Amino acid sequence: MIRCPECSAEIDVDEDEVEEGEILSCPECESELEVSQIHPVHLNIISDDDDDDDDEEDEEEEVAENGDLPEKKEEDDDEEEDEE
Repeated sequence: MIRCPECSAEIDVDEDEVEEGEILSCPECESELEVSQIHPVHLNIISDDDDDDDDEEDEEEEVAENGDLPEKKEEDDDEEEDEE
């Protein structure tokens, strides 16, 4: 029996049936967990931050493909007014 690194809930995993790199889900907190080691099984939390980085990269690619410039932030507008 192993425990979720996020909430410490018990996760029933058979060491002989799990593979390194496999993604599991905690039944209690629903965190996605990656098997980083077997014998003994060790789990790492897959952070949501990694997903956010992927989303940002996708947005940048969309801008480049359609040729649109990204919208200016309000801070940029303020700086331009100061220069005049």
